[in-house]
Amino acid sequence: MLRFDDRVAIITGAGHGLGRSHALLLAERGAKVVVNDLGGALDGTGASAGPAAEVVELITKNGGQAVASTDDVATPEGAKALVQTAVDAFGKVDIVVNNAGILRDRSFGKMTVEDFDAVLAVHVRGSYLVSQAAYPLMKAAGYGRVVNTTSPAGLFGNFGQANYSTAKMGLVGLTKTIGIEGARNGIKANAIAPIAWTRMTESLLPAEFEAKFTPERVSALVAYLVHESCEASGEVFSVGAGRVARVFVAEGPGWKTDDLTPEAIAGNWESVMAEQPYVLSASDSMKRML
Repeated sequence: MLRFDDRVAIITGAGHGLGRSHALLLAERGAKVVVNDLGGALDGTGASAGPAAEVVELITKNGGQAVASTDDVATPEGAKALVQTAVDAFGKVDIVVNNAGILRDRSFGKMTVEDFDAVLAVHVRGSYLVSQAAYPLMKAAGYGRVVNTTSPAGLFGNFGQANYSTAKMGLVGLTKTIGIEGARNGIKANAIAPIAWTRMTESLLPAEFEAKFTPERVSALVAYLVHESCEASGEVFSVGAGRVARVFVAEGPGWKTDDLTPEAIAGNWESVMAEQPYVLSASDSMKRML
């Protein structure tokens, strides 16, 4: 059994749904957990200490160790306070699972700047701020695990979610960069693109998904990714209903000429759009251009 004895985990958005499931599983397997949740509505308005406190109560009732945090991860002060809570309670931070998020779905033409900024603030800024606040502690310890929560909406787009899709694809870039920069210090970062029945998705998914797409079927992957035995880093994984698959950004073979014109591109468009053989790294892409 993969256990987390003596590991300290921060999980944001852990008062409901996926975050709650992550917190319960890691605590069950020995981790000391900081349960962070602002306790607001799905659109980010309001606040309540209830959701985080309820999860902490459940963990401690089952013999685990946990403390609650209602800090706002979208602010530098909130992110730093959250990490300090972990240090004050348990002395360190080994694991960060960035799960907090809000929804403000509107079609692109009707979306306001406030709707756009608010979603990016929680998903992207929050993940960045919490990870950065914990990063020096992980670096000093020579060990750390970060899991960010992207989405199929970010990877492939989705109607009415320009803000959410933008935020979720941004997290892919953040994850890959943390993985690159953290490698020398034993810090690994990965992202999950989950499909699960939660309060955030229950109005979007068919009712028959509820029994099969449970949060617990996502948390199993999170637990593996944050375990010390997992060597993967900088990766993205689709997960839901018991299926796990690697997702990657790739570049096709392309087409090259020394006399590049719009007309030449148009005449060779089929080659430009070819998919195989593909490359997976920026360095390999650059080699093809030389």
